[in-house]
Amino acid sequence: MNKTELVNAIAEETQLSKVDAKIALEATLKAISEALTKGDKVSLIGFGTFMVSAKSARTGINPATKEKIDIPAKKVVKFKPGAELNAVVK
Repeated sequence: MNKTELVNAIAEETQLSKVDAKIALEATLKAISEALTKGDKVSLIGFGTFMVSAKSARTGINPATKEKIDIPAKKVVKFKPGAELNAVVK
């Protein structure tokens, strides 16, 4: 499912116009992004939790040349699905 399909599904489920559904989706995504940028967790009960995790610097291997390379530290976004989402998917 891409963003357009998601907007269409939201519009159909909520009886909103597609324009209003798109505005609501973009506002939601912006709020989640801003919270994660601040380092906060975003918990949606029944759906899951978005969180930022720090990965430490490490040494890797270039598979083409077998040469060792340094991989810098970085922050990554993680998602842990909630119990209800897991139950629906299974």
